[in-house]
Amino acid sequence: MNDVMQAVEIAAFGPPEGLRLAERPVPQPGDGELLIRVAASGVNRPDVLQRKGNYAPPAGVSDLPGLEVAGVVESGDAAAMAQAGLRVGDRVCALVAGGGYAQWCVAPVAQCLPVPQGLSDVEAASLPETFFTVWSNVFDRARLQAGEVLLVQGGSSGIGATAIQLARARGATVIVTAGSDEKCAACLALGAHHAINYKTQDFVAEARRLTDGRGVDVVLDMVAGSYVAREVECLAEDGRVVIIAVQGGLDAQFNAGLVLRRRLTITGSTLRPRPVAFKGAIAQALREHVWPLLASGAVKPVIHSTFPAAQAAQAHALMESNQHVGKIVLTWTT
Repeated sequence: MNDVMQAVEIAAFGPPEGLRLAERPVPQPGDGELLIRVAASGVNRPDVLQRKGNYAPPAGVSDLPGLEVAGVVESGDAAAMAQAGLRVGDRVCALVAGGGYAQWCVAPVAQCLPVPQGLSDVEAASLPETFFTVWSNVFDRARLQAGEVLLVQGGSSGIGATAIQLARARGATVIVTAGSDEKCAACLALGAHHAINYKTQDFVAEARRLTDGRGVDVVLDMVAGSYVAREVECLAEDGRVVIIAVQGGLDAQFNAGLVLRRRLTITGSTLRPRPVAFKGAIAQALREHVWPLLASGAVKPVIHSTFPAAQAAQAHALMESNQHVGKIVLTWTT
């Protein structure tokens, strides 16, 4: 193994052209960590925000973008790996707080999972960020139950595609919003029960109509801003809104009277700065409840495009165009 690797770094904050291929030292795993020879790296919205200078990595984390990888275990903390049932040479995917756009990446052992049976490295690299996020927010924080109704804002995104499949597999009814009839059709093909084109339909009125006036139980919101007030209006009694991104702005005004009368909950979270133990607990839940669904094909990764890592700028441009359905993944050769 060389001491130097290729990585995609942010040479200048701003447009996608600020990403460039560079040489960096191969990172070394510490206590509780392992080193992955990366085959594929997932591309996510937080990477775009970081490239623009709006989402700095947590203290002590690599300045390289990239929150999820898949590849082969090269080395690591032997005791921690043994406890997790992992060994050198195993194929794994991992959630990381940064550094994923590189040929080699260090990850906490607790945040690594075996590649589900039958999946490629590209498919495996598309899993961690969205599956950790959806499980933590929809099922842990918002407590979605079988028989309830989930409304997903942005159903054609990577997060949306994951939420549709997991919620349906666990017995919920899924309503999504998307920005075109084509994206609505793609969401229905993924298993959504209903799809609302938010550019031509009022999602509040449609959500209430589709639930016979009752409203939805959980909203997965990646928009925030003015959407929060409308989401409060379409919640059933004891309904929950969980906010995971603020693409529509930080400020939200809503009818607090409805919150009181219907006993509503507005919550949210961001995963990146949470401690390893918290993310490790999510990993264990995924391994128990979701990895069998992936191995059986009941839930499937949705890959829109792959790019060689040297074309990371084109991958980011595609993400910002909002033309994709599912995940965008970078591939590496070592």
